Amino acid sequence: MLKRTMRTGYAFLGTGRESSAAHSFSTAFIAMLLGKMVPDADLNRLVMMALIHDLPEARTGDANAVHKFYVHRDEQRAFEDAVCGLPFGQDLLGLYREYEAGASLESRLARDADQIDMLVSLKEQLDCGNPSAAKWMPFVEKRLVTPQAKNLAKAIIESHWAGWWMESFDDNGAKKEDEDEKG
Repeated sequence: MLKRTMRTGYAFLGTGRESSAAHSFSTAFIAMLLGKMVPDADLNRLVMMALIHDLPEARTGDANAVHKFYVHRDEQRAFEDAVCGLPFGQDLLGLYREYEAGASLESRLARDADQIDMLVSLKEQLDCGNPSAAKWMPFVEKRLVTPQAKNLAKAIIESHWAGWWMESFDDNGAKKEDEDEKG
């Protein structure tokens, strides 16, 4: 269901589209990167938290910031219903509750990964011509709590969203040589 559940905030941005599944995968990958930057983090716990953080949306749908002013969704119950009967359901529920509480190092990093994913999407939208994305980015940045996420956000903002590949090829489409490869 998460593959079919679209994130609703893009309607307010005016451009873009993403499923909750794509967002969860990206969040988990970013969480892994943040976890590698913080040696004290339990990487397994962190990545699992990021993977499941939006699992309730499979039952409740996605609610953006505007929706949350008007609609109450019982995400805890949706999560409980989703994992009931699984032999490891209580473990997942514990991770979800930890994420929601935001008190542990891993939950703070997972929450930051969630925000960094949004920042990456906004940066893409901005670099592709949507000026409204620039207005959203400071709100996302303010939600970051770990120094690692703040540093990563700075690097994202200072880079072109497609720079990772554009800078690797010359004007003819040939791969540029690294200085190390030139000898």
